[in-house]
Amino acid sequence: MSSKSSAEVIIGGKMYTLSGYEGEEYLQRVASYINNKINEFNEIEEVRRFSVDMKAALVELNIADDFFKAKDRIEKLEQDLEVKEKEIYDLKHELIAMQIKMESREKAMKGIQTEIHSAQKKLTQLEEETEKNKSKEKEKLPE
Repeated sequence: MSSKSSAEVIIGGKMYTLSGYEGEEYLQRVASYINNKINEFNEIEEVRRFSVDMKAALVELNIADDFFKAKDRIEKLEQDLEVKEKEIYDLKHELIAMQIKMESREKAMKGIQTEIHSAQKKLTQLEEETEKNKSKEKEKLPE
């Protein structure tokens, strides 16, 4: 586990000391995020007239809204990931089945090629025998 660190940050114009197991850079990023949210509300004319408590509540609600939207997006991405992983799994199995089928067909093709080679040899032998027999027949025929 990391050691606890602390950082002095400015949030809404006030200095705070934040501490946690994250690094100082992270703590500064959190403070910057909160300041950006505060600034977003301070830019809205109507919100400037609200009390400090009301502004703080709006900022808190906005941050909670960002959190829940991010959480929903993560859940959707995780679901999409599960679907994609299942598709990959199915495709891998389909690929394996096709490879097995291809290997089986290659083996059958090699067997057929062997049979063709044997048949060609036999055909050649028969043709040679036929030629020999024809020659012998010609020799036997009187002229």
